[in-house]
Amino acid sequence: MKSREYLNEIRRAAGLKRAVLAKITVEGQEAVFHLHTDVNYTQEDVAYANEVTARYAPGLHASAKVTKSVPGEEAVCRAILDILRTQFPAFAAFVSPENVRVVPDGAGGRFFIGVGEIERAAGLSDGVTDALSAALGRKFCGNWLGELSAVQKAVPEIEREVPPEEFVLLPRYFNITGYTAIDGGAPKRALYIADLTKAEQDVALCGEISYIEERESKNGKPYFSFTIGDGSGSMRAMYFSKKATLEKVRGLTRGTSICITGSNELYNGNFSFRVKTIDLGSPPKGFVPEQRPSRPVPAGYRAVFPVPEADLEQADLFGSVSMPEGFAEQKYVVVDLETTGLSKGGVMDRIIEIGAVKIENGHICERFSSFVACPVRLSPEIIDITGITDDMLVGAPEIDAVIADFYKFSAGCGLVAHNTSFDCKLIRYYGDRAGYVFDHPQYDTVTLAQELLPQLKNFKLNTVADYFHFEFHHHRAYADAFVTAKIFMELVRMKGHLPQAG
Repeated sequence: MKSREYLNEIRRAAGLKRAVLAKITVEGQEAVFHLHTDVNYTQEDVAYANEVTARYAPGLHASAKVTKSVPGEEAVCRAILDILRTQFPAFAAFVSPENVRVVPDGAGGRFFIGVGEIERAAGLSDGVTDALSAALGRKFCGNWLGELSAVQKAVPEIEREVPPEEFVLLPRYFNITGYTAIDGGAPKRALYIADLTKAEQDVALCGEISYIEERESKNGKPYFSFTIGDGSGSMRAMYFSKKATLEKVRGLTRGTSICITGSNELYNGNFSFRVKTIDLGSPPKGFVPEQRPSRPVPAGYRAVFPVPEADLEQADLFGSVSMPEGFAEQKYVVVDLETTGLSKGGVMDRIIEIGAVKIENGHICERFSSFVACPVRLSPEIIDITGITDDMLVGAPEIDAVIADFYKFSAGCGLVAHNTSFDCKLIRYYGDRAGYVFDHPQYDTVTLAQELLPQLKNFKLNTVADYFHFEFHHHRAYADAFVTAKIFMELVRMKGHLPQAG
C-alpha cells in the first residue's frame, strides 16, 4: 500500500522514526502531507521528508509539514472511546471515560480499560486491545499497549424516555399522462416509488426504465427484469410476459417511460415487485416530486457518533485524478446494511448493523458505523454470512435512535448503495416509523455497473470490487459501504458526468 510504503521511508529519518501521517490537504496543484512526530527533529529531517513526499505525489507540488505532537492523556482517551464506538459498539456500551486510564511513556504509552468480568472476557475474545493498539499507532506516534481489567460496576437505574408522538406519513400520488395500452392495465394515478415501503397489492407505479433485461425461466419461458425511477426513488420489478404482448415488451428500452400495476411482495426479507400489467405512460410534464413533512434534523447525535475517515490508498491523494464537473460540489452518503435476513410470513427484516461513509469535496471524509439492537435471535445462516453473533448486539442502540442519528448524518446528501431497492427501502421503512422522511436523491451502483460494465458475469458487490481490484471484508456493513463508495467514484469517473438520481 502506498501510504505504508511512504511512512516506512519517512521513518528512516531519526527525527521521524515514529512519525504518523495525520492528513493530506490538496488545493489545486499544491499538496501538503501533515506529519506528526513525538521527538525533536532537524531541518535535515524536514528536507528528507520533502524529498520523499515529492516522489509519492507525481504531478503535484507536494511538500511535508512536520509538527512535533506529544499526545496528552485526554486526547488518547477520546480516541480510544471513538475507536470502540466505531469498531466494537457492543463493548463500547460498557465503557465510559472514567473507565479508561492512559499512561504516556515518551515512546507511545499504555492504556487500561476497566470493565465487568463478562465484558472483559468478550473483549479479550474479540481482540479489542490489539485493535486499539493498531488504531492508536496509526493516529499517534509510538507504540501503544493495552490491558483490560475486571472491575465491579454499579448498575444504574434505567431512565426511559417518553416515546415521541406518532408522526403519520401519508403516501403521495401523481396522475399518469400519455397512456398507451400494451397490457391494458389503464391505471389513472401512480404511487411515488419512494413511498412504497411495505408489502402491498394492486399498486400502480410510473417512471422511466433505467435497466431492462430479458431472461428465461427454468421451464424456458421468457420474462423481463427491469428498473424504473420516477425522480423520488427507483424500483426493481419482474414481468412474466404474455404471448400477445411479448414483442411489444421486447421493444422497450432504457429511457422509455412506462406505467405498471402489480404487487410489492416480501420474499426472503427483501421486496420484489411482481408486475401484472405493463403499459406506456409518463408522470406529468415537468413533474417534480412534492416534499413530505418530516421530523426536523436532530440537533445532535445521541447514539452513533461519526468519526473522520479517509482513504489513504485512494489515487487522488498521490496523483491528480479528475472527477466530472459538479461531483465535488455535491455531498453523498454511501450506506450498507446487515440484516436478520431470510424473514418469512411478511415480516420486515431487522437492521443489525449499519455502515456508511460520507463523500464531500470529492473525497471520503467521515464514517458512521454501529450495531443495532435486535430482539430476536439471529439465524445460523446470517451468523455464518456476516460473522455477527447475538452477543455482539448486546448493549447496541435501538433502531429508532440509530435511524435518527443517520438522518442527521445524511442530511443534505445523496444516498448511494449497491442495490438501493434493498438498503434504501429498509432505511425508508424504519425512517417512516420514526417520522423521518428519507427523500434524498438516490444513486445505485448496481444500475451504474449494469450500464458501464456489461461484460461482467454478474453485478454482485464482490464481482464489481474485483473488477477495480478493491479488497475488502465482505458482508460487514462498514467495509461494504467503504468499497461501494470507491466503486461509486470509479463508475462516475467512467461515466464522465453525474448520473441521474433515482
